[in-house]
Amino acid sequence: MDLLSELPAFLLAVLLISASPGPAIALILRRAALRGFRRTVPVVLGLEAGLYLWALLAAAGVAALVAASEAAFVVLRVVGAIVLILLGVRAWRTVWRERRAATGSPAVHLEAGPTSEAGRGGGWRAFGEGVLVQLANPKAAVFMVAFFPQFVPTGRPVFQTTALLAAVQVGLETVLYLSLAASVSSAGGWFRRPRIRRRLEAVSGTVLVGLGLRVAATSH
Repeated sequence: MDLLSELPAFLLAVLLISASPGPAIALILRRAALRGFRRTVPVVLGLEAGLYLWALLAAAGVAALVAASEAAFVVLRVVGAIVLILLGVRAWRTVWRERRAATGSPAVHLEAGPTSEAGRGGGWRAFGEGVLVQLANPKAAVFMVAFFPQFVPTGRPVFQTTALLAAVQVGLETVLYLSLAASVSSAGGWFRRPRIRRRLEAVSGTVLVGLGLRVAATSH
């Protein structure tokens, strides 16, 4: 089996996987709608950094151990659920704070949010959030173990070939996710209207909590 002959099938699989709904898409949509394209870039890079690390762990055999170990899978499942639920609760808290602020001076409150976030190193925080969400996903370990070996030709070094394929996946997903973020952020002015913003935060918080509960209920 030649690597180049398998590349079209690999790229098609990556496209289908990237477009499937999940925590990554939820984070990107929420961030792009409420913070704009520039502040969504660190989240996308964090998600892809986490994905690439999982791929390297899969190539090294670590992900296979996690996938095979019931205890490790449960720990990762619990951590992943907690991370997503906390992100959802944080979105709900934002809605609650902004509703309280609406009785005072909402314009000042809403304008201060992105600025204060940037001042606290919001880019690195968003990057770390993306990495954490990706690494705390127990299905990522199972997926990497099952996915990449299908495209590694017999006789080729597993680690180097997996690292190369993962780099291709990361590059393609980065382009797709940034394009999605750019499309959503183009309507950012509408999304950031106080009433729409609060509704979007409430919906995204509910989605993230729901994803967290689904991860918690995931069977090995």
